[in-house]
Amino acid sequence: MKPFSEDQARFYFQDLLRGIEYLHYQRIIHRDIKPSNLLVGEDGHIKIADFGVSNQFEGADALLTSTVGTPAFLAPEALSETRKNFSGKALDVWAMGVTLYCFVFGVCPFMDERILSLHQKIKTQPVVLPDHADISDDLKDLLLKMLDKNPETRISVAQIKVHPWVTRHGAEPLPPEDDNCCMLIEVTEEEVENSVKHIPSLATVILVRTMLRKRSFGNPFDWGRKEDRSSLCAPGPTLRKGRAGNVRYCYIHCNQRRKQESGDGMRSMDLPYVGEDEALS
Repeated sequence: MKPFSEDQARFYFQDLLRGIEYLHYQRIIHRDIKPSNLLVGEDGHIKIADFGVSNQFEGADALLTSTVGTPAFLAPEALSETRKNFSGKALDVWAMGVTLYCFVFGVCPFMDERILSLHQKIKTQPVVLPDHADISDDLKDLLLKMLDKNPETRISVAQIKVHPWVTRHGAEPLPPEDDNCCMLIEVTEEEVENSVKHIPSLATVILVRTMLRKRSFGNPFDWGRKEDRSSLCAPGPTLRKGRAGNVRYCYIHCNQRRKQESGDGMRSMDLPYVGEDEALS
């Protein structure tokens, strides 16, 4: 499939940016931002899915120590052998940068068939924009600032919101943080129940044994492609109260395949699938 035009990429990226701002305001780090974790609603706007490795934190930012997520979208500091901890917010910004790169080029900025080589490229090689790329200087500037290997100097969410490319030089300003994050989004018990697909216990045993035998740990309900989950044992911490004082919130509903099959208005993004297997080939 062809990559997005700049206008289409900007439209989706503005939605992603507002979603990440909301999550960070609620003290949640997503940790696995990528195109395949974005869903498109009936209104054409995107929503963020899959909080399986997300992190909730106290204070101004999360200081993370573990490496989870999709290899091709991991930030350099998460792969460092010397850094003891790293900023969760900066980590999400890097993954947003890789996602925006995928939007406009259709591929990840760093790819390799071997995961250790991929990690080395992410840590040491500069970001290269394709020679054939016909994109604006503003977009190039934003990509390079988001994919800054130094998390201390990497652009922040607040700075991205006022970047000339995002706002069309002020023609499309995004709402201030107070307006974007003031409303607590809640989900009903019915929505929570419907977000999980139940399968019989015997089928579960057969499924797990088959996955172990094949060493395949993808999404068992996502037929027809390999999934890029890098961990089945990192569900994230137990929910605690966020800034709004209520644990019953979620910016997005997950389970994109269930949404797509049920025809209830959600579909995966119309992008080439860019996951772990594809980034390692």
